[in-house]
Amino acid sequence: MGHQQVKEIVLSIIESVAPDADLSNVRGDVSLREQLDLDSMDFLDIVMELRKRYKVEVPKEDYEQLASLDSCAAYLSPKLAVASA
Repeated sequence: MGHQQVKEIVLSIIESVAPDADLSNVRGDVSLREQLDLDSMDFLDIVMELRKRYKVEVPKEDYEQLASLDSCAAYLSPKLAVASA
């Protein structure tokens, strides 16, 4: 699965978790929590949605790898490729 597809998946999940977040100008290299004013519960909801929708497990020690949209794409691309195979 390509990085752009993964970014779209992450944005779709954020949209469902934080419907008031403005996703129109999300930068790939900036922390999602800072850009979208997400709190820790929003972040945990994103991780839970990844598990529920795509069967992707993200261990607690890897949470920092989901900080930005670019890092999400890099971390999740191989995991989502396996999940969709």
